[in-house]
Amino acid sequence: MLNLSAFIAFHATQSPDRPALIYRDSEISYRDFNDRIQRMAALMHARGVGAGDVVALFMKNSPAFLEIAFAASYLGAIFLPVNYRLAAAEAEYILQDAGARLLFVDQEFASVQALDISKIVVDEAAAADSRALSPALTIPPCHVTREADLVRLMYTSGTTSRPKGVMHTYSNIYWKCMDHVIALGLTRAERLLVVGPLYHVGGFDLPGIGVLWMGGLLCVHREFDPVAAMESIERHRLTSAWMAPVMVGRILALPDVGRYDVSSFRWCIAGGEKTPESRIRDFSRVFTAGRFIDAFGMTETCAADTLMEAGREIEKIGSVGRALAHVEIRICDSEGRTLPPNTQGELCIRGPKVTKGYWNDPVKTAESFHGDWLRSGDVGYLDDEGFLYLTDRVKDMILTGAENVASSEVEAVLYKLPQVVEAAAIGVPDAQWGERVVAVVVLGQGESLDFETLVAHCAQHLARFKLPKELRIVDALPRNPSGKVLKRTLRETFRSAG
Repeated sequence: MLNLSAFIAFHATQSPDRPALIYRDSEISYRDFNDRIQRMAALMHARGVGAGDVVALFMKNSPAFLEIAFAASYLGAIFLPVNYRLAAAEAEYILQDAGARLLFVDQEFASVQALDISKIVVDEAAAADSRALSPALTIPPCHVTREADLVRLMYTSGTTSRPKGVMHTYSNIYWKCMDHVIALGLTRAERLLVVGPLYHVGGFDLPGIGVLWMGGLLCVHREFDPVAAMESIERHRLTSAWMAPVMVGRILALPDVGRYDVSSFRWCIAGGEKTPESRIRDFSRVFTAGRFIDAFGMTETCAADTLMEAGREIEKIGSVGRALAHVEIRICDSEGRTLPPNTQGELCIRGPKVTKGYWNDPVKTAESFHGDWLRSGDVGYLDDEGFLYLTDRVKDMILTGAENVASSEVEAVLYKLPQVVEAAAIGVPDAQWGERVVAVVVLGQGESLDFETLVAHCAQHLARFKLPKELRIVDALPRNPSGKVLKRTLRETFRSAG
């Protein structure tokens, strides 16, 4: 059978006492994990959930989150993780659009509700052990046999438009796991730090359930804290992690980061934006036995379509790696025609882990594909060896005076300023130029920067038409859960600024 509980049950039989999860320093064996999943499935069944129903989660990270997700699959239902940072109205839109039948919600978010959806509140005890909610009953699993059946709905973060419900099938999930096992060399010895939110493909899928697939361990943190993350790596001899770029930055900024024993740590995937070379080098100085893996992936592809290969990080600096074993990528023009190497265009992706489309939205599904090639919306190019370089989002290209400016090119120059910690370049409407380039930066503590200094610096590296016409200093850049800067939000904020 295909449902996600099958490999948990296998490990519970083969290695029942082997730890599957660590949460707040307590271990949960595969036997107990499997028991919790089956009891949670019985609870859902008693609440009327069956095959094809949508079960929503509005929760922070916890063992219960995973138990609910796997239990939904046990029943042949579809689980829907929702970003708990969303406003109530945004969450309610997703719940209604998805047609959720049952909602699990952490106690701190108990006010979230949608019409006609049954709700179960998860308190602190139940978050740590869902058996606090469920009866001591089990029911037979649903024997999912069709690879095209849905296992998950996951709504996009809405960087360019209203969230869309991405459909993930069993085929998508299992091909994704296979590719990550191959590329990362996953075994049952893997001990993965999970600090990214489980409602996001980074936290759940990269490589998340691929580690459980192999019988490894997940050390789950309810929320990210840089000190707690380093303490867990040291205490539990963790081997790997996925982190958003801002998380890596916060760890590297710890004043005593060198005091932790991180000799067990082998790699960290930290893609999500074009990574400054300085961050990769700083990472290597702290994690001397580990490597920084830049990557590219999408919600629509269950994460990680490319990964940087060991030993080529500096040689291919700026690249997010090459396609995984069962992923095809190509660069296309606006008509879907393939472009030659080293030519910029839209990144398109094909393979068995690519979504079959958007929930109840055939129009957006059709718009997002050239035939069977998914249009990523990202601009980039492939070099002669097939390494992918991203330059921008299609909608983040700045058109000023009839010239195209890649925001990432401007940002690379902004990061060369020693005062700058974070940077984004956006285009806002301009009566003379169509759009003008605006530099939005976060400065280091105690630092200052004026517009004249900024322009003088940029003029040493950029053509005149690419120079910022405006400087905006902010406390933080808005980001989605994977760490990508929400440039749409910045454009809306500064579009009328003069």
